[in-house]
Amino acid sequence: MSAPAENSEPTTEVSQLVEHLFRHEAGKLVSVLTGIFGTERMQLAEDVVQESLIRALQSWSYYGIPKNPAAWITQTAKHLTLDLIRREKTFRSKQSEIIAFVEGWSADSGADESPMFENEIKDSRLRLMFACCHPSIPQESQTALALKTLCGFGVGEIAKAFLTTEAAIAKRLTRARERIRELQIPFEIPSGEELSVRLDSVLQTLYLLFNEGYKASSGERLIKKDLCDEAIRLATLVGEHPMGDKPRTHALAALMLFNAARLSTRTDSAGNVLRLREQDRSCWDKGMIARGMLHLQKSAAGHDLSEYHLQAAIAACHCSAPDHESTDWAQIVRLYNRLIQINPSPVVALNRAVAVAQVHGPGAGIAAVEAIQARDTLDSYYLLYAVLAEFESQLDHCQAAAEHLRTAINLTEIKSEKNLLSRRLAECERKIAPKK
Repeated sequence: MSAPAENSEPTTEVSQLVEHLFRHEAGKLVSVLTGIFGTERMQLAEDVVQESLIRALQSWSYYGIPKNPAAWITQTAKHLTLDLIRREKTFRSKQSEIIAFVEGWSADSGADESPMFENEIKDSRLRLMFACCHPSIPQESQTALALKTLCGFGVGEIAKAFLTTEAAIAKRLTRARERIRELQIPFEIPSGEELSVRLDSVLQTLYLLFNEGYKASSGERLIKKDLCDEAIRLATLVGEHPMGDKPRTHALAALMLFNAARLSTRTDSAGNVLRLREQDRSCWDKGMIARGMLHLQKSAAGHDLSEYHLQAAIAACHCSAPDHESTDWAQIVRLYNRLIQINPSPVVALNRAVAVAQVHGPGAGIAAVEAIQARDTLDSYYLLYAVLAEFESQLDHCQAAAEHLRTAINLTEIKSEKNLLSRRLAECERKIAPKK
């Protein structure tokens, strides 16, 4: 270790490192500890990991950052776990078995150098994922629980992500844990018909997790890359396991990778949103696109066609086009026509309208929007008005476009989106001004 720091106040470097490790190590350790303690004591596993990270923050601020921070946290969690097991009567019946397992964790070399421990982490994360996504737990609680236990997100962060209060998220988490205890949900990957149902819940949770990172629903930042990275990591983990190696799993992984490949180009250096046609495609992550294509090929096995397949195919059309103009919009419209049969949601129909306008012009786009079933559910959705404003602007109906843009600005909470819409509004107003 380094020499003691002059004071014990956490430095910015230490705080940032602990936060980073909390993202990357907490979910792994919580998964392993839940396997030891049982799903009914998931909170205890979280508490041990939380205490390990608090100790890291305190110790590293004073002594400096160790050479292998992840191994330091793993060892601390190991010692706390052994102390807890030896103290609590609950674990006495299987104390020797648990202690032998925990003692088997890698020592100073670091957990990342122990294949046995790494395999245990992978298996434990999958088991915990399937436990969190039990169909008897409401979907919104599944996602909150997965973010908390698997991804290391705090209650406040989850509350911001889903536009609700910390108290509401805390209640969701409490109810979800209580439900797990009541049902005595086992710490295992299910089989047979139950696997198919539970896998759908797991994939839906990962889909929501990625989408929240790709386009945040609130806050200063449009993109939360760590959420996207974690969703891809977990989806890949599911796809690598024989029980999760299904076409729809690979389709979802492909969709995530295609979209994540464009993350760095979705905003400029000032954080302003860049639309698809404005993005520098030479900066798209070609490695991610290649991985996406491999998953898309794997998703073609069998005869199943999921929503993820069609969304991934649409994303692949964008990623394979050298520029906006050469995009195969006709193929994208055909894919949306099939997607809307599987998922006739107004949001899917709105996205289809954008593609229709690319092929048949803005007038056809407006007609497609007007034909959306249950369109009133989009009344508070800012993108409805942003899309209509784009169509009206292309038709040189600047007054109508400006009205739609004002509505859109009032409905979005993301600063970068407000800025984009405001710039577009200013352009419309400049065109309107000479006509007064």
